[in-house]
Amino acid sequence: MKNLLVLTGGGDCPGLNAVIRGIVKRSIAEKEEWKVWGSIEAYHGLLRDPMEVVLLSNSRVAGIHVKGGTILKTSTKGDPFNYPVQKEDGTWEMEDRSELLIKRLKELEIDAVVSIGGDGSQKISKRLHDLGVPVVGVPKTIDNDLSATDFTFGFQTAVEVATDAVDKLVTTAESHHRVIIQEVMGRDAGWIALHAAIAGGVEVCLIPEIPYDINKVVDRINQRYERGRGFANIIIAEGAKPLGGEMLSKESDEVGYQMKRLGGVSYVLSQQMKDADCAADLRVVVLGHLQRGGTPNAFDRILSLTFGVKAFEMAKDRKFGRMVVYKNNDFKEVSLEEGTNAYNTIDVENNYLIKAARGLGISFGD
Repeated sequence: MKNLLVLTGGGDCPGLNAVIRGIVKRSIAEKEEWKVWGSIEAYHGLLRDPMEVVLLSNSRVAGIHVKGGTILKTSTKGDPFNYPVQKEDGTWEMEDRSELLIKRLKELEIDAVVSIGGDGSQKISKRLHDLGVPVVGVPKTIDNDLSATDFTFGFQTAVEVATDAVDKLVTTAESHHRVIIQEVMGRDAGWIALHAAIAGGVEVCLIPEIPYDINKVVDRINQRYERGRGFANIIIAEGAKPLGGEMLSKESDEVGYQMKRLGGVSYVLSQQMKDADCAADLRVVVLGHLQRGGTPNAFDRILSLTFGVKAFEMAKDRKFGRMVVYKNNDFKEVSLEEGTNAYNTIDVENNYLIKAARGLGISFGD
C-alpha cells in the first residue's frame, strides 16, 4: 500500500477539481494499491491540530471535474516556511513550520505529494523538495504567468469570462454612446487582457508590458466620437501602468498574505482620461473574482485531467522535484527550478498576438 497526498494552494481557479479527479482516477487504474489523501486548505491541513486530511475515494471525486473551486479548499496564507501563528496575547508571528510538516508527512507514511498551485506554491514545493519531501508540482493560475508551460489551467476559462463581458459591454456602450473600461486580472502579465481584447474586438488594450501614454489613449477614443456620438470599449489589465508611473498596488494587512494587492487601476485610468479632456462619457467595470470562479471550459477540463494523470505517473515513477507542463501540444515535465525561474510576461517585440492585435487596429496606448 502506498499513500499519495494532494493539496491545492494559492488562489482558486477553474480546473482544480479536475486535476484532483485525474490523480484519483489514475491511481485506481494502477495495479499496485494506492490511497490518495487530500490536505484541507493547502498545508494548513497538515499543520493544524488536529490535522485535516481526508481520503479521496472514487465516489468522493465523482463528477467534480465540472465544478469550479476545489473540494480541498485552498489558502494564500499557509507558507510552511513563513507560517502565521497566533500567540496567547492575540498577536501573530511568522514561524518556520517546515520541520513539523515533514514530521507529519512521515507519520502519515506519505510516499508522494502532489502540490497544485502557481508560482508561489511551486517555489514552496522546490524548497520542500530540497529538504527531502517527495513532491511533484502541477502548474495552476488564471494569469498564465509560468514560462515553463504554454498554458496553465484556468487561463482559458478566465479569458472566456472576460470575452463574454466584452460582448455584453459593447452593446451597452453603443446604446449610450459611452466608453466602458473593463479591468481584468493578470498581475504583472497581460495575457488575459490581450486574448480578451482580440476576441472581443476592443478599441484599446492596456497591459503591464507596454506602459501607456494617456494622451494617445484619449486621442484614440476622441477619434471615435463625432458631434458627441460614438462608443468604445477599453480593456485594462490590473497591472497596467502609465509612462513613468508605477503599478497600482498596496500592501496587504491580512496575516500570512505576502503578495501585494492589485486592483482599481481602471478607476485611475478613468480619472486620467477625464483630466486629459476625453470627450466620452466613461464607465468602469471591474471583473475581479468572476474570472476565477465557476465551471471550467472544455479546454481547461482536458488540460487539468491530463495534468492529474501525468502528475500521478510522475509520483509513481518517483520523479520528484519536477513539475508537469504543457509544451508544444504535448505533456512533459521540467524541474521545479526550471518551472519557476522565469516569469511569463508578453514579449511585446516578438509575440504574434501583439502583432495581430496591432494589425486589427487595437491600440496599446503607445
